[in-house]
This record gives sequence, structure tokens and C-alpha cells, in this order.
Amino acid sequence: MDRSSFFTFFCFLVLLSMLERSFANDRITPNQPLSDGETLVSPTQKFVLGFFSPPNSLNRYLGVWYQKCPRSVVWVANRDQAINNTSGIFSISKIGNLVLLDGAKNVIWSANLSRLEENPIAQILDSGNFIICGNTSRNPYLWQSFDYPSDTLLPGMKLGWDLNTKHEKFLTSWRSPDDPSPGDFTYRLNIDVLPELVVSNGSIRNFRSGPWDGDKFAGVSAVPNFIFRPTMVSTQDEIYYMYESISDTLVIHLTLNGTGFTKRMILDMEEERWHSWYTMPFDRCDSYNYCGANSVCSISKEKACNCLNGFVEKPEVHKCARVSEVDCKAEGEFTRLAGVKLPDLLQVQLKNSLDLQECKEECLNNCSCTAYAKSNLPDKKGCLLWYGDLIDMREVSDEYRGQEIYIRTTPKQGPNNIYDWEKFMNSVLLYSVLPYSLIAAGNLIVGIVFCIFWTKKGRKAKQVRNVDLDVTVFDFTTIRKATNNFSNENIIGKGGFGPVYKGTLSTGQEVAVKRLAKDSQQGIEEFRAEIVAIAKLQHKNLVALLGICAAKDERMLIYEFMPNKSLHHFIFDQKGKALLPWPKRFDIIMGIARGLLYLHQDSKLPIIHRDLKASNILLDSNMNPKISDFGLARTFEGNNEEMQTTRVVGTYGYMSPEYVLEGTFSVKSDIFSLGVLILEIISGKRNPGYSHTAHRQLNLLGHTWLLWRDADPLEVMDKCLKASCVRHQVLRCVQVGLLCVQQYPESRPPMSSVVFMLTSDDAGTLPQPEQPGFFFQRSSASVVMLAPGNDVANEGTSAPVVNTKSKREEANGGSFSTC
Repeated sequence: MDRSSFFTFFCFLVLLSMLERSFANDRITPNQPLSDGETLVSPTQKFVLGFFSPPNSLNRYLGVWYQKCPRSVVWVANRDQAINNTSGIFSISKIGNLVLLDGAKNVIWSANLSRLEENPIAQILDSGNFIICGNTSRNPYLWQSFDYPSDTLLPGMKLGWDLNTKHEKFLTSWRSPDDPSPGDFTYRLNIDVLPELVVSNGSIRNFRSGPWDGDKFAGVSAVPNFIFRPTMVSTQDEIYYMYESISDTLVIHLTLNGTGFTKRMILDMEEERWHSWYTMPFDRCDSYNYCGANSVCSISKEKACNCLNGFVEKPEVHKCARVSEVDCKAEGEFTRLAGVKLPDLLQVQLKNSLDLQECKEECLNNCSCTAYAKSNLPDKKGCLLWYGDLIDMREVSDEYRGQEIYIRTTPKQGPNNIYDWEKFMNSVLLYSVLPYSLIAAGNLIVGIVFCIFWTKKGRKAKQVRNVDLDVTVFDFTTIRKATNNFSNENIIGKGGFGPVYKGTLSTGQEVAVKRLAKDSQQGIEEFRAEIVAIAKLQHKNLVALLGICAAKDERMLIYEFMPNKSLHHFIFDQKGKALLPWPKRFDIIMGIARGLLYLHQDSKLPIIHRDLKASNILLDSNMNPKISDFGLARTFEGNNEEMQTTRVVGTYGYMSPEYVLEGTFSVKSDIFSLGVLILEIISGKRNPGYSHTAHRQLNLLGHTWLLWRDADPLEVMDKCLKASCVRHQVLRCVQVGLLCVQQYPESRPPMSSVVFMLTSDDAGTLPQPEQPGFFFQRSSASVVMLAPGNDVANEGTSAPVVNTKSKREEANGGSFSTC
């Protein structure tokens, strides 16, 4: 053999040896145990198995985590007993049992196999499943980690029951982020009547999904699940829930945290970090039995909790009770309630053989029956019958439809619910002043007493009596003490409404108090508008209203305190902007977009914000964005695309062309403002008053569009982001921002598309933006001098119209201009 041939053969042997070692790196055998410091890696290097220590801990655990995100542990073997040093050894015996030993050869954890075979192999798969392979085709897996979940549900992992062995697969939270031992919360598939997912703290339920309807869990009202496909399987051997990712390139999982929340997470492969897609419970109505028995929770109504038809609120028993008892001798009636999560399946019977009409008759024949509903079993008829109180009902968004239930009522039993009860009381009061008879005169006396009582009660909260919202009302003394008598030292901001004070309640809770100034241009209508808007909304990217205070001529809103103030203080400040690298700015953009999507689409009470800008985006202690200031917000119907006003309000530089010039606003007005905000976050420059040496007459929108047209969009990026930016993300955000600020409303994408485009990895599929509206900083025909960013509220025709042509007349290449 010549030298070159020998060298070639030697290289082949080295390569073969490397391939063998690489192939064997995903498994252990009786002759190849795993020591602390060594790892197993799945074939495509997606998952790793090895020893790890949680944050702030020296304890060692054997677990599985994502290769690209080492902090994301998805399975832990020895949750109950840690190893206190690095002497651990993980091995498999010759008959197939997995054993974890410490340095003293004590057994820390064992798989405890029920069936053993010789010469087994333990392997980590690309699914994240750690398996023991047998030598028979009867059951290739002797054991698998997927049968013993920790706090994470991976795609393909089953949550449910083996009906033969009675083995249940469920999630258990970590004790804390530093301690993977089993915590207080569990996430399991309840199969007592119909399958539904339940989060519990011991025997106390925190959340339930509602029963499976053949396609989804019908009681869940959250973000559409177009990133995964859920499945429910029921056979004579097992019943389980699982899901799969819609794409092999999309890395997702569901985790149960130590506070009882489940989070659906998506991995950003380039940044190697996780983004939360949504969290459950999603809003207050997802909290188990939030409103008590015989009531429905709603985030779309002025009052969150409303009694069912035929029930009235009874504070002394902390629930809604029937106006009158069911008379079994009388002919019964039922009220249909649609679009809800069905009540908890506690005192309930499942009748597989009955259709809906038969179910109604069955309920009528039993005095204890309170409601019935279709069971929605796939390809089967069947119904549910409830006996006793109806627990944990909520409205479900139109997109999810929910289910329908028939509530038993008594004919002519009086007011249907608390709202009808109030109308009933008002009618009694009205009738009492009509002198038809001595009875009416007696009613007049009762009415006078009632009026006196109501008047005294009304004086305490005169300004908010008609708001009728389910919010906490603080007394003036409490807020005065909290803010140190409204000390100037406690002022943390000012706006068109008035000053905002930092306050500390007697409980120690920090709050932000928004106080209407006596000389404010805004009045009671804006005050009411803000309460009505924000009190009905529950989303992690919306600031939470804690309560109100109204006494004499004082009107105040009490919000959760945001320690990092507003986005304005960071992106436009030379020192502050350095604290916001690109990953955090992208998170802020996504948070704002998801909050706006909720306002426009996912809320039962759709809202147009009308004043979206950097100073109205507050940041919590983790720099998560929260949309605030709903004083100019307006509700709208789903089929009402545009609304007209003669009162143009908002902030110049953020208002859309059709709104400033024609007084027409819609959800697309908010999308224009979002586009401005996205470009400001990227550039660190304000659109109002923007100036650039190369394009002096252009505002930020015009300058950015010219850079995009000239294929140099990254030039607009804030220089401090150079080291942290993710190039394709910045380009995508610039493109989406320009799509949002296009001249015509119909050209701007809806919020659902905006969120999708921001998270899409395929920028080539996005439409190309056209020239934005309000392209120039000032007009040659008309110059209106305003301090950049000043709030305006111009009455009628006094609004400064900088271009009197309609937007349709500008279609032939003209540009809008304003200052």
C-alpha cells in the first residue's frame, strides 16, 4: 500500500470512528454509563440529557433540555431527591433497569420497570422522549420518560390515562424556579364525565378548559391555536390529550409554572430564547368560579358577573339564587344561553342515549334538574343534565363559539336577572307616584323612603353612579393618604387628563393615581370613557385598572404602578435607549401588537384606542409593555368599519390621514399609530418634529420609506442597536411598520395579520409597502406651527386641515402633508 492510499485509509478509519462516537452519543448501554459532566444528545441535536443545577442552587439533577436553550429543562428524573455534588452516575443494568446513583452508590432514582429484557439500550430521541428499547416487536419501548412528565408537555406527549394499568400522565409544577421538586399545582385531563383540562392546587381548582367538543376545548377563550393541532383520543385502552406543532421548524411546548399558570412557548431559534404565545388563565373569567354559582363571567359587559336568567344576586349567601323556587306542578320552561363555557361537571349525569329533546323531557321530570345541554360527543348523540348549582360559567369569544345550555326557569317568575330586577324596582318606584288607589299611595311612601336612601348613597359617589361597573371604589381619604396629600414629590407624570401620582396603599401595594385636573380639557365623559374601556379589558399587555375615586369635584383613576414609567423615557433618551437592546425592543413591539389585537378582535368589547404613542406605553418591572390611557378610546361594533366625528382628538404625528383630514376613524387608525410607534422604536427618533440632514422636509415615515425604496432600510436603525440587532427581524419590523402607515386604511393590514407578519420568518411573502400617508414634515401651501407631539382636541371645523383635498383626490401620486 503506497503512502497516499494508507493516508486515505487512515482518514476513513478516523471518520468511521467519529461517526460511531457521534451515533452512540444519544444512548447509554450497560457498558456505557453516563457520569456528571457528560451528556447525551438526540440525533439532530435538538435535545440533551445530562446533569444540571437550577439557578441559585448547587444541587444536581438528571434532566432533559433543549440543546439551543439550556435553561429550558423539560423533564427531571430525580425531582424528589437531589444529588448534592457532581459524583452522580446514570446507568442501565443488563436486564434493562435505569438507575441513578450518587457517589456513595446509593440509589437516588430508578425507573422501576415492570418488564425486563436483556441487552437493552436507553436513548434520547428528537422528540425529547428518553426511552428504553427492548428486543421484541410486541412493545418496542420498555419504558419512556413521556409516561412520567414533569412540568412540561412536549408535542407528541400524552396527557391522560392508561385505562388498563390506571396510570395517569399529568404535569406537576416546580416548587420554585430554583427547585424542580414537585410543587403545589397540577395540570391533568379530568375524565370523570367528559374530558377537560384542569389546573388544581391540591383539591382546589384554579382553571378548567371546559369539555372537549370533538375539535377543541370549548370553554377556552384565548389566542387562536394556529401554531399547533390538538387531538383527543379515546379507546378501550387509553384516553389522552396531545398536540403537534403545525411545522417541523416551529419549536413549541406547554409548561405549568409555580403559580398555576400554563404557558404556550415558542422558541426563537436565532435568538435562542423563548417567547410566550399565550398564558392560561388568560383573563379574570378564566379563574375558576370567579363569579360564584349560577352566574356568568364576562369581560365584555360593564359588570363582570351577571346572574343567570331567573336568578338574582344574594350577597348573604355569596351567590345568585332563584327569584322563586321551581314549581314541579307547573309546566316548566328553559332559557337558552349560547356562547358560554358549560358549568363544571360536578352534579351532572351524562346520558349517551338521549338527544336534546329527550334530554329536555328528562330534566322536566326531575325537580332537582337545573339545566341541560348537548354533550357534543363526536359522532354520537348524548346530553348532560345538571342538578344543583351551576358553577364556573363564562362567556366565550365568537371565534371559539363556546357551547349552549338550557337553564330551567319557572313561567312568570318575575325578573330574569339582576338587570331586570333593577328595572323591576324602578317600575315599582314609578308606579308608586301614580295615585290610582290607596295601595299606590302606600307604595308612594315606600318609594319616598327608597329615594331618600338612594340619594344618600348616591352622594358618596355622585360622579360614577351611572357608570355601573364592577370596579373598586376608593374613598378620597384613602387616596389622599396614599399619595402623601397629593404631594408634588409623588408626581410621576402629567398628561391632558392631569397629574399622575405614585401612591402606597395601607396594604403596601404601590399604585398610580391619575387625577383629573380642575382646568383639564378632559371632563366627565373622558373619565367615564376610560373607566368603561379599561374596566372591561383583561390582558397582560394592557394596564390594569384597580379602582376609581369620585368625591365632590374630584375624579381619579387608580392603576397598577409601573416602575419603569413609559416607553418614551427610554427610546428617546440617550441614556435610556442603551438599556433597550434589540431583543427587548422586539419583545415590546410584539407585546404592543398583541395588546392591540386583543382590543380590536379578541375582546368581547372591541375598542379603538385613538391615542397610541410611546408615552402611553407603560413598562412594568420586567420591561413588559402595557397599553394605557383610554380616555379617548371608543367602542365599536364588528360590522361598523368606520366612524365619523367632528371632534378630532389625539396627538399629531400619530394620527392617521383620514382621521385628521376627514374626522373618520376605525381600527385602521390605531394600526397607523402602531406603524409610527414601530418605526420610532427601531430608530429611537420621534416622528413629530423629526429632521434628517439628507431629508430635511421629510418626517420619520417619509425618510424611512425612501430608505426602503433605495434598499437601505437598516440605515434608519438606532446606532446603539448595532451590536444586538437581529438583521432579518429589524428588516421585517421596518417593512411591517411601513405597511401599517400606508395612505389608505384599506391598504393597511388588520391586527391579526400584523401579529402574524411580525412573527413570520419568511419576509419574502410579505407585501411591499407603498408611500405612507403624511409623507412630508411641512406643507409648502400651509404651515401650522405646533410643538411636536402636543395633544390636541379641536372642536368641529377648527381642526387644522393642512390639505383640503380628500384622500380619494390624492390617489394620483399626491402626498399628504402636516406638521
